[in-house]
Amino acid sequence: MPLHPPGPPRRVAIVGAGVVGLSCALWLQRCGHTVTLVDREPPAAGAAYTGAASFGNACTMAFGACIPVASPGVLARVPAMLLERRSPLAIFWRDLPRLLPWLAEFVRASTPAQVERITAVLGGLLRLAEAGHAPLIEASRADALIRRAGCLYLYKTPRSFAAAQREIALRARERVGMEILDAEAVRAAEPALAPLYHKAVRFTDTYFVDDPRAYALALAETVRRQGGTFVRGEAAGIAGTPEHVDVHLGTRVLQAERVVLAAGAWSGRLAASVGDRLRLDTERGYHVMFPDGAGLLGAPCCYPEHGFYMTPLRSGLRAAGTVELGGLGRPPRPVRTDTIAAVARTLVPGLSRAGSDWLGFRPSMPDSLPAIGPSPADARVIHAVGHGHIGLTLAGITGRIVCDLIDGRAPPLDITPLRPTRFA
Repeated sequence: MPLHPPGPPRRVAIVGAGVVGLSCALWLQRCGHTVTLVDREPPAAGAAYTGAASFGNACTMAFGACIPVASPGVLARVPAMLLERRSPLAIFWRDLPRLLPWLAEFVRASTPAQVERITAVLGGLLRLAEAGHAPLIEASRADALIRRAGCLYLYKTPRSFAAAQREIALRARERVGMEILDAEAVRAAEPALAPLYHKAVRFTDTYFVDDPRAYALALAETVRRQGGTFVRGEAAGIAGTPEHVDVHLGTRVLQAERVVLAAGAWSGRLAASVGDRLRLDTERGYHVMFPDGAGLLGAPCCYPEHGFYMTPLRSGLRAAGTVELGGLGRPPRPVRTDTIAAVARTLVPGLSRAGSDWLGFRPSMPDSLPAIGPSPADARVIHAVGHGHIGLTLAGITGRIVCDLIDGRAPPLDITPLRPTRFA
């Protein structure tokens, strides 16, 4: 994806230093812009950086993740989401009134026609995802963190595999690299898995990052090495003036010619300060680490019916996932991590004690499409939010699109379906 022609160099402030914000920064630097990133906990050597979704994700570059979360029949499953706290997709009663507008759009996105449309949009983004990442991985010398081992989606019974056929067909339509494995092939590939599978889909082009914190640090250090700066603080609002765009940080004001809003689940109120209403809400995602489980699996394994991944990292085996719809201010719910740990031990009997667990916040739009594009209220503000489960996967191409918009170039695909205020 060549970049031409370059736009005039600008001072760009990026609100959010997760993997999406960092990827935007690196693409903008490639185009000659000066970047300043604002974050409450910028990635830096010696910093914990454990609060970011970029730290706690499933670590997979999921180039086959073109199927939206909302699927036909989701409305019939809502009662179970409300009543069963251990469900892979859960809602809690006290959160329901606030979530109703988001849920209404979520249900509208679940019709067969909408699922086909959304899958095509995500498929187009995902076909460009690797080209978005490759120059950033090269520039940050992060190749040693990449493991090209594919990824398995496992189906326990003939019935569950049959139910997945429509999604498999949609992925094939989007040219996702896949192969079907029988139980014997799965056993040969992953002998530590309990034999609780009928068949699997192996995604052949997928790879994973075996240390997500180190990956974020590598990107951040490259930004610094190329002249970028980081400001520790919490953005309280964004406001345009005739001369520049101001990012308000308590008593301090950061002035820029352009602002990229990449603050993840915290982006909604900042978008509102510009004058935009995003139908953005929070999926609370959990993971459990098994420090002694690093060598048990050779590649990420996902059981879709349980809604989480198991990924072998340098620091152990990470079981991550499930979807809990709710807000930013609620405490962790131990039932979620207890469930993940119990199911992981069932699926991988060799796991011993669980170590640390984690709660993070996925910024999610009801149609599973990110919000990428200029603000209708002030085109100098570019939104890059709402990536849901595939923020790591789409970070690179998001950065490329943001760079194109700031330079005045047409992005490499039609971003009309991604317009930030499409639900307003």
